[in-house]
Amino acid sequence: MSKFSPIFMKKIAIFASGSGTNAENIVKFFRGSSEVEIALIVGNKPDAYVFERARLLGVPSVLLSKEDMADEAKVMKLLRDYGIGFIVLAGYLVRIPSYLIEAFPKAIVNIHPSLLPLHGGKGMYGDRVHEDVLRCGEQESGITVHYVNEQLDAGTVIFQAKCPVLPDDDAHSLAARVHALEYEHYPRVIAETIAKL
Repeated sequence: MSKFSPIFMKKIAIFASGSGTNAENIVKFFRGSSEVEIALIVGNKPDAYVFERARLLGVPSVLLSKEDMADEAKVMKLLRDYGIGFIVLAGYLVRIPSYLIEAFPKAIVNIHPSLLPLHGGKGMYGDRVHEDVLRCGEQESGITVHYVNEQLDAGTVIFQAKCPVLPDDDAHSLAARVHALEYEHYPRVIAETIAKL
């Protein structure tokens, strides 16, 4: 359990680096919930569209650069101020520092666009993953939701869902199929994982 008081366990921070489609999907899934609140969206790129999505959705957002993330006191104060007890990574491309992993044991989850342990690790994100899947001649791909630990894409797997790799696929068409799995499953898996805390 997190070091934070259990009263805060159902307030979530979403960390994102890009457009924020998964973040928006998660916010909408939990909207109106009496048990879970998306209390904060954190981004690391000032021009990332996730900040506009947060504004339109009425969710507070904060820019934390890669350098900011190295400032333990600053980040922990921010999360305490918002009462955060669970962190969801949704296309977040900054490595999570060890102090956060220690403060949120079994309370940081990530989604990866392949069937880990295949096509994970350093440099494996976005279209790079789908290109690698195609280059390796895989017959299927999918998503993996996993806990975050100090090794990239190596935390305990919580959930996987599969989709076929079609003969005429390129990275774009495969990505669309994988994104559909993300939108379908990630919010539900988050809810089920929080319920076990």
